[in-house]
Amino acid sequence: MSARDDILHTLRDRRIKSAPRPVQYVPPPPQADLVSMFAERVRIVDADVRVLNSADEISGAVADLLRGKNLPAEIHIAPGAFSPELPSLTLKRTPPGPDDATLTTAPFAIAETGTLAYPAAPGNPASWHFRAGFEIAVLRASDIVPHLENVIARIKANGALPHTINFVTGPSRTGDIEQTLELGAHGPKALAILIVRE
Repeated sequence: MSARDDILHTLRDRRIKSAPRPVQYVPPPPQADLVSMFAERVRIVDADVRVLNSADEISGAVADLLRGKNLPAEIHIAPGAFSPELPSLTLKRTPPGPDDATLTTAPFAIAETGTLAYPAAPGNPASWHFRAGFEIAVLRASDIVPHLENVIARIKANGALPHTINFVTGPSRTGDIEQTLELGAHGPKALAILIVRE
């Protein structure tokens, strides 16, 4: 018997003879409360989520989030992006740096995984989600869908697929370096989501 045969024989002897079957996947029911499901998944991945009754509450929530992170009362917003009334904050239309906060509008969210979906658009550049140290996303409750496939269907219904769709689930993290969890490796160290019901 060759050394190769010895190695393969050893590997075959050590493999699990019968692994337990995974739990069968059960999709969320159609009548599920997608806002609650999404918020629960978001909290699991260490992102902050707040449900607001109306867009009038955005300014106060953003100011509160910035104070909570000990950040200045200024926020970066993409040049062509939606800009809510933020009277107590300084708005900057320049790209954010790693110590800055940015406000974005999330066109879609996936309740099943707690994921935000950002199709690239002229007013919503793909790079904007990787620059800031703290991202605050505004999301309408009606834009939360059950599954990824629903997001793709909605984007296709609005025309052709964009060149980039960013899917964001919680703050950026990696465990590649010595198996140590590192936040902010490829994007924001912190993520907050403001879900607006109306």
